[in-house]
Amino acid sequence: MATIRDVAKMANVSTATVSRILNADKTYKVTNETRERVWQAVKTLNYVRNQVKESVNKVDIKNSTVSKVKIGCILCVTREKYTDPYFMSILSGVEAKLIENGYSLSVIRTINELQDPTILFNTLSESLTGLIVMETLSDEIYSQLKDKVEFIVGIDTKHQDIDNVCYDQFAAAEKAVQHLIDKGHRRIGFIGGTDGIDPIRKEQRYRGYLSVLEDNNIKEDFDIVKNCEWDSKMCYSKTIEILNVQDRPTAIFAASDLMAMIAVNAIYEQGLKVPDDIAVIGLSNIDMSKYSNPPLSTIDVPKTQMGEIAAEILITLIKGERSLPKKIILPTSLVVRNST
Repeated sequence: MATIRDVAKMANVSTATVSRILNADKTYKVTNETRERVWQAVKTLNYVRNQVKESVNKVDIKNSTVSKVKIGCILCVTREKYTDPYFMSILSGVEAKLIENGYSLSVIRTINELQDPTILFNTLSESLTGLIVMETLSDEIYSQLKDKVEFIVGIDTKHQDIDNVCYDQFAAAEKAVQHLIDKGHRRIGFIGGTDGIDPIRKEQRYRGYLSVLEDNNIKEDFDIVKNCEWDSKMCYSKTIEILNVQDRPTAIFAASDLMAMIAVNAIYEQGLKVPDDIAVIGLSNIDMSKYSNPPLSTIDVPKTQMGEIAAEILITLIKGERSLPKKIILPTSLVVRNST
């Protein structure tokens, strides 16, 4: 196994310099070129701290040595780390199920944090037994985590070699848009998001939206389709753009409740009323959606249950049960309130 001396030798620096870089110690200046050499050596040598790890096997766990088990979570966030109500509901389900079984979360990170090589290195050095991932990771980060963490369960990720718990985004969007069609709307705008890599037409909620339009002989119109990249300020400005098109829509489907509520606010600020001038429906049924003005129609997603089931699957894996990777799809349902 690689040591800090091996890293120093490969990077052609002292062990003290390696230590300072790994610990983000800025007492002494280090050039970016030196820093990159060290991180490249760390990756090449697969170096982590605490190489002599305490083994946690399924016999130990069955004999109740739960204290040896370390479980982490990679959060997906669209706002600040602990302020997104959708992902916090999932996280609460994860934590509740772990605590019920005598476990707890040792590490919580976001994908943005893992872009920092020091945070990623420290996370890889945690000797995690299991990990719950709420966002599709880059190939590089995912492969590094897979190499260090034996058991990983995804929540709505695209990683097909692990168990995943999710809901059918396509079908959920179909329910939302069909509700608007049933209310008599044919000019329906879309506000959604992507990860910035895939175009909006590959996004499942948009595909569900488009499917219902096509079934009802309604043409796709990109003038009233906006990709907000899950950013609240962009959502607001894109809603204003939709409201200012010549043939303004009579309804908007937003791919999350947070974006729907931002859209409602923008509509009011333009002197229009919901639903009299424009109906709005969201997706996720976060707690605050019932208290918005007006209360928001939405699609209920079983958020807490997704977290609970993911944690339960992870626990069974840690305890030694094995099966081919599976995808568990939880049902969604229409919740009609005053915004439509």
